[in-house]
Amino acid sequence: MTVDTKSAPSDRIGRLTRIPAGKRGKWIVLVVWLIALVALGGFAGKLTGAEKNDSVEWLPGKAEATQAYRLADKFGTANEAPVVFVYERKGGVTEADKAAVAADVAEFKTLDHVVGDRVFGPIVAKDGEALQVLVPIDMGANGWDTLAEVVKTMRDKAGPHPDGLSAYATGPAGFAAQMGEAFKGIDGVLLFAAAGVVIVILLITYGPILWVLPLLTAGFAMTVAQSLVYGATTVGLTVNAQGAAFLTVLVFGAGTDYALLLIARYREELRRHEDRHEAMAVALRRACPAIVASGATVTIAMLVLLIAEMNSIRGFGPVCAIAILVALLAQLTLLPALLVIVGRWAFWPRHPEFGSADHAEAGIWARIGRAVAARPRTVWVITVLALVAAAFGMTGLSSNGIASTDTFTKANDASTGMEVLARHFDMGTGSPIVVIATADKADAVGRTFAETPGVTGVSAPIVKDGLVKFEATPTDAPDSAAAEATVDRVRDAVHAIDGADAKVGGQTAITLDTKRASIHDRNLIVPVTLLIVMAILMLLLRSVLAPVLLTLTVVLSFFAALGISSLIFHALGFKGSDPSLPLLTFVFLVALGIDYNIFLMSRVHEEAKKHGTRAGALIALTATGGVITSAGLVLAGTFAVFTTLPIVTFAEIGIVIAVGVLIDTLIVRSVLVTALNLDIGDRIWWPSKLASGRARPDSERDHSMAG
Repeated sequence: MTVDTKSAPSDRIGRLTRIPAGKRGKWIVLVVWLIALVALGGFAGKLTGAEKNDSVEWLPGKAEATQAYRLADKFGTANEAPVVFVYERKGGVTEADKAAVAADVAEFKTLDHVVGDRVFGPIVAKDGEALQVLVPIDMGANGWDTLAEVVKTMRDKAGPHPDGLSAYATGPAGFAAQMGEAFKGIDGVLLFAAAGVVIVILLITYGPILWVLPLLTAGFAMTVAQSLVYGATTVGLTVNAQGAAFLTVLVFGAGTDYALLLIARYREELRRHEDRHEAMAVALRRACPAIVASGATVTIAMLVLLIAEMNSIRGFGPVCAIAILVALLAQLTLLPALLVIVGRWAFWPRHPEFGSADHAEAGIWARIGRAVAARPRTVWVITVLALVAAAFGMTGLSSNGIASTDTFTKANDASTGMEVLARHFDMGTGSPIVVIATADKADAVGRTFAETPGVTGVSAPIVKDGLVKFEATPTDAPDSAAAEATVDRVRDAVHAIDGADAKVGGQTAITLDTKRASIHDRNLIVPVTLLIVMAILMLLLRSVLAPVLLTLTVVLSFFAALGISSLIFHALGFKGSDPSLPLLTFVFLVALGIDYNIFLMSRVHEEAKKHGTRAGALIALTATGGVITSAGLVLAGTFAVFTTLPIVTFAEIGIVIAVGVLIDTLIVRSVLVTALNLDIGDRIWWPSKLASGRARPDSERDHSMAG
């Protein structure tokens, strides 16, 4: 994006950007990044070990489920999770089956991390076709890693079983172990998938050499960003596998977007300047304002997440902000240095020679602009109606959570085992509702708990350090709305006991509190994000009307993306969605969508000063259409790599953001915003001077191009 190079801000930017473009400066920049890579590289690999993936760690400390979890530590059970082994034989289990399962139980009790004296079973189902064994596992300090390792060992040790007897490891620990296996190697999968997307698009766009430089820059940025995030975890930042995965995608996706914008301007300036150092200095001076503004917008939008209640969401913001800032810094310092070092050969075989012609004016975006200019009002009205129609698809989207059996994209031991468990036993087996209260109210609490509808098998009281603990099995599936209603009934009942100070927890309570905290965060963060984004646009464009309209287009794009994605979810067989899906996808799509608004509208603003808004809109679309499309394809492609993971939540987030970015790039930016610019004209800059037409020296050209 070009800017007024005579202004004071541009002069300051120009001075700052001479370093990577200078003949000696480029080598200094390269050496500094190499030093950073060597100094910080050792910390990047430690990030995975610093992740906190236990669901209770994601909740705010004031959540009742979190308080119950902390109190359970006094009973030595806070770090325990039960794996439920369920065995099934259609037609009825035999004595040989019972003997084989008893042998499994004896073997399980000898394993490390298994709480042997609390292994329970085998229990015979009422219909006689299944057996059940509950095995508590002490996770210790390693959480998922311990569960995955112990459950795998249990599977290996189980058997041999008589022919026809099926065995499955399920329950909370079974699902956690399955999740741990799914996340194993996730960083490598995302890294290579994201890099592959970037390579393919850059190969198509720029040829066989240039793709190496943005990719190399992203690799440097990735290492530095991971190291900085790891450092932040040592001072209290909560990072989970989802946040770490987004770091990878943002460094490659958003970072490559910034690279493409700079490269496009650099190539343009190479045709105007014989010396490549001078061409890069001008490219940086003119591209930096829009790139920095877009990066700052995304960063601030991510930092808004710090006001969330959910620890996982609150930690998510700084992780993504660090990713964006490091990627931005790398693409504005290291990439220019590398481009200048390599020279025009980076663009082989299509060198942008000095004095050569730019054929963009005869390209597809110029033709699209002329087509939109013929009937701009008709175009934007039809486009808005089409997006509204697409948004209606979201009526079938449920963000009340994903049942445990639907967590993964493919069938596995834990999911199949839960289905078997549901056929033969109480649905809530292995996921008890936990009540902890003051010990002197044990009788009243225990009696009230047992009388609450929806629970069965209330345990004997366990008293320690002035507290009493009870457990009971919910009669409904632990991740169902009915079980969540039971948690509310239990809470209402035990909270009414004076002096009991009762806290209700357990996996169902954690799920319920997670949903409620997610709704609170969504209702708080969404309007704050919109206000901040509009404020940034107002400062950048010196207008009120344009930022409001641009923000509305992004919001409309978001709802259309949700609607289309909902239909894709149904086609893929996904059931439900994570409670955090609307919030996370909204923040990303608004922030990244505004990015493309900034890239386009800053150029329109510049050209409007020379030619008027209508002509400026067409010039800007012609100049930026290709690079914005390439950037959108890169970003959509990198987020789409989430669909390669076997976890429904990741796949859904990836689909929504990828669809939204494509809508923003191909429809909103190129068609809707251009049509609005053409229809409204100079008035879109109200209340700035541009709105009055005083900055339109060539009205004849304006009318001719618009018509």
